[in-house]
Amino acid sequence: MQTKRAIWIAIFVIVLAWSGVGPMDYLTWAMEVVPAVVGAAVLWTTRNSFPLTSLTYILILIHCIILMIGGHYTYAEVPLGNWVRDLFDHSRNNYDKVGHFAQGFIPAIVAREVLIRLSVFNSKRWRDFFIVCLCLAISAFYELIEWWVAALSGEGADAFLGTQGYAWDTQSDMALALLGAILALLMLGRLHDRQLQAAGFVDSDG
Repeated sequence: MQTKRAIWIAIFVIVLAWSGVGPMDYLTWAMEVVPAVVGAAVLWTTRNSFPLTSLTYILILIHCIILMIGGHYTYAEVPLGNWVRDLFDHSRNNYDKVGHFAQGFIPAIVAREVLIRLSVFNSKRWRDFFIVCLCLAISAFYELIEWWVAALSGEGADAFLGTQGYAWDTQSDMALALLGAILALLMLGRLHDRQLQAAGFVDSDG
């Protein structure tokens, strides 16, 4: 576990340092990277009192990397997104959609782990329903934060918002987060259960 933790930290620090060297806009970088840094601080604080499964740690790291790449380039200018845009003749760079999909996919597994280990729900169906609702609520709240930032900073928020002139950007962002949450539960539920049992976090009968 110590080795895995050291690798996790090394990757996080390396990508964070890279993202902070000459970003497109330092304000945008800060706004995008702060959630990743706060999340890492929480994980470090709870590493002994509430360690997570390897799957959950890996997913959180992936989410942090997505945020840090977006912060470095701004979401509208991530090279991979530009390459996909040009390859498929899209009208915009859709890298931000990857972030919003992850905004549902990854918190779903984090919430699932916490709820299972704390025995919050007796019903799996109600638990999964709550997780999907929670992820959608997180996505909606993030859209409100983007709105507040835009209202306070005016044109300076364009890079942070990354709408690129798309009228339905907010709605599509929330839809992708919703889809991500549902797919995470369907695709990773069994793997997650096995890791929870192997770590001794839950009984073998779930």
